[in-house]
Amino acid sequence: MDNTLTKRFQLPFTEKLKSILESTKFTFGITALILVNAITLGLETSSSLTPFEANLLYWVDKSILVIFSLELAIKFYAYRVDFFKSGWNIFDLLIVSIAWVPASGAFAVLRALRILRVLRLISVIPQMRRVIGAIVTSIPGMLSVVGVLSIVFYVVAVLTTKLFGQHPDPNMQEWFGSVSSSAYTLFQIMTLESWSMGIVRPTMEIFPHSWVFFIPFIIITSFAVLNLFIGIIVDAMQTSHESDTDEKITEMANITHEDLKELISRFDKLDEKIEQLTPTRTQ
Repeated sequence: MDNTLTKRFQLPFTEKLKSILESTKFTFGITALILVNAITLGLETSSSLTPFEANLLYWVDKSILVIFSLELAIKFYAYRVDFFKSGWNIFDLLIVSIAWVPASGAFAVLRALRILRVLRLISVIPQMRRVIGAIVTSIPGMLSVVGVLSIVFYVVAVLTTKLFGQHPDPNMQEWFGSVSSSAYTLFQIMTLESWSMGIVRPTMEIFPHSWVFFIPFIIITSFAVLNLFIGIIVDAMQTSHESDTDEKITEMANITHEDLKELISRFDKLDEKIEQLTPTRTQ
């Protein structure tokens, strides 16, 4: 049997472990355990549990935690130092380590952090990892948008404080009495939280033409600048998808090239055998 086929059927033990860890069935099993663990953690918050039910949920939770710990131990054995090269492995390690901290005394608050194990779905499911990766990739672009938005907010907050904050009306003093108050009020307006009846209309009763100021502000912030966030994230996800596709194509091309070389070598060996057998048949 040739080297390529023997590698497929006679893998080293660590390579077999890697193939198991990266298999679809294993991923599906861990995902199911995470979902079950999320349900049990939610049920533990119920005040109507009987002692038997509470004890059962406790042992289910501990059993799943042991399985998660074994999974990480196997990953560390299979990947060794490469285990720490993956940020998702470090993320899983931190979450599982927090779960093992005794939830008593000064560490009682950590008991509530067990729900963070649900976040392991992000590290287990590739599609979720792709979304998080796209968000992380888009952070520089989003920071630029935040910078532009901050400048707009500061300029508009100073203007509203000068225009509306000087009026003695209590609402005007509360909403626009200072730059910080104006900035918070403008944030409410930007998110369209009760902006019309709660803030803008009372302001228009005192300053009838204030709509000329508020409508362009809403258009610029809510409908323009904030949509840039969506555009940046979508672009990052598209770029991530294209890079994954290129990697798969490259991997397939490498496999095809190796298989082609293996096929050529087989034909060469077959030709040699035919040449060796031909004189014998002639004799």
